Amino acid sequence: MLENQDIIIVGQQGWDTEIGSNCKNIALEFSKKNRVIYVNPPLDRISKWRGKNEQRIQKRLAVISGATNGFVMVEKNLYVLDPDCLIESINWLPVGKVYNYLNKINNERFFASIKKAVDQIHFKSDMLFNDSDMLRSFHLKKLLNPKISVYYSRDNMLATSYYKKHGSVMEPKIIAQSDLCFTNSGYLENYCKKYNINAYNVGQGCDFSLFDEPANYSVEKELEHIQKPRIGYIGVLTSARLDIDIIEHIALAKPDWNIVLVGPEDDLFKKSVLHTLPNVHFLGAKPVDALPNYIDAFDVCFNPQLLNDLTIGNYPRKIDEYLALGKPTIATKTEAMEAFKDHVFLADGKDDYVSGIASLLSEDSKVLNDNRRTFARSHTWTNSVDLMYQLIKKFKKSL
Repeated sequence: MLENQDIIIVGQQGWDTEIGSNCKNIALEFSKKNRVIYVNPPLDRISKWRGKNEQRIQKRLAVISGATNGFVMVEKNLYVLDPDCLIESINWLPVGKVYNYLNKINNERFFASIKKAVDQIHFKSDMLFNDSDMLRSFHLKKLLNPKISVYYSRDNMLATSYYKKHGSVMEPKIIAQSDLCFTNSGYLENYCKKYNINAYNVGQGCDFSLFDEPANYSVEKELEHIQKPRIGYIGVLTSARLDIDIIEHIALAKPDWNIVLVGPEDDLFKKSVLHTLPNVHFLGAKPVDALPNYIDAFDVCFNPQLLNDLTIGNYPRKIDEYLALGKPTIATKTEAMEAFKDHVFLADGKDDYVSGIASLLSEDSKVLNDNRRTFARSHTWTNSVDLMYQLIKKFKKSL
């Protein structure tokens, strides 16, 4: 346990994000025994213009104008800061001196806002924890001068065009200048080790509170026309991450299996041939607290992930959710999925999905279900952060 430290967290997602956030969960764990300032991303000029009618942007503008206090305590030991600065939108600039100069100015504005909050509560810079904010926070280590700096990589950000442009140059540098790098998969650990020997996979946690107290939400009436076996997926149906061809292949190869897809669709999914297949069922988006009920109604859960730069290093939180309910699960074989190989069938291609699902349907048992539950439940944020603490203490002793 790390105790009585003052920790500044910067990252990609604001505290008010509507989706799950690794960094928020980590901040809550840190704050159990330490003081934490969670810094929301600063508002940039283009976002101000594009989102001028959004409540979130209006809130940021009110802080910048001084009409609203942007520094509040949200939990014991945990503060959230909305920076009172506006930074320039410079990602369109080419790589080079002009971009570097303006990005340093942005970093200095960001730092000045953080410094006001730090001084207000007499906060020490014991640790700077950076959740993949490779551009806006590139100079913060030098400006804040923390006793220890950590860079956290939980996604292959360079697979996106926005971050690839300047991040391909700057992320290796910020990894190298950090004292420690933590990742949530073996793939990202290996990536970070290219630039910093002190890079470690600390896994990640999963919030199982929804699974502890299932919602009073019946799905049987909605699913009664869909015969078993049901092969199910829960989540956003996006063609950037999911392989439509695999789903189509399974449906055509096994017309007596019913594929159930729960979640909103992107345009390619909406236009796909899947909508013409009688054994593929799109149920649309559902309330978050009802999702465990749908998972529980599946005979096999699957994650037909595409293999690309965006997905190859991802920690599959979805898999933990499937396993937490003891469900037989199959997923695309990736380096990040190797940690799940004893509890998940790892498929290498379309045909492997068909044979793998057939195997899972025929070999399921209570013992396997219990083992899956136990394995998933070991993936807690407490365990992940405790491993961070151990590595931080080990690093300090080596100095």
